[in-house]
Amino acid sequence: MIDRQEGEPERHVVLVAPEVHWNTGNVGRTCLGAGVRLHLIKPLGFSLDSAQVKRAGLDYWEHVDLSVWDSLDAFTEVMAPEDGEVALFAKLGSRPFWEMPRPKRLFLFFGSETKGLPDSVLDRYPDSRYHIPINRQIRCLNLSTSVGIALYESLRGEGLSHGWAT
Repeated sequence: MIDRQEGEPERHVVLVAPEVHWNTGNVGRTCLGAGVRLHLIKPLGFSLDSAQVKRAGLDYWEHVDLSVWDSLDAFTEVMAPEDGEVALFAKLGSRPFWEMPRPKRLFLFFGSETKGLPDSVLDRYPDSRYHIPINRQIRCLNLSTSVGIALYESLRGEGLSHGWAT
């Protein structure tokens, strides 16, 4: 569990049906470095016990604040994200990521590497769709890259400290 100080933002990265183990390992490492919780919504395209997940997360994987959920419904029942606390990331999102809300508690949703977010998620939060601008030379950014961009943008201006500052 993350030790959060009073007034610090609460961020949650939600991966819906991730398929590639090394992306999830990299996302876990980023979440740990940023002090945020990682949620994985099943089905997963790999085993969390796989060496590849642990290798991508290096020796940090065991320290990741991780929750694995059987379904989106199970996740939303327990975590209860409110309308203004959700940012969905999709290639065809209606607004650029720098326009996402920055409430104290925010859930950043990302879909699988090959299918993106399912319609059931997009339809649940129709006013919460964002994109990371790219040109037409590529189909999309790598999932772990997208998470890093969106997560750190959501934390901009929050006065977070750098753990390696002298």
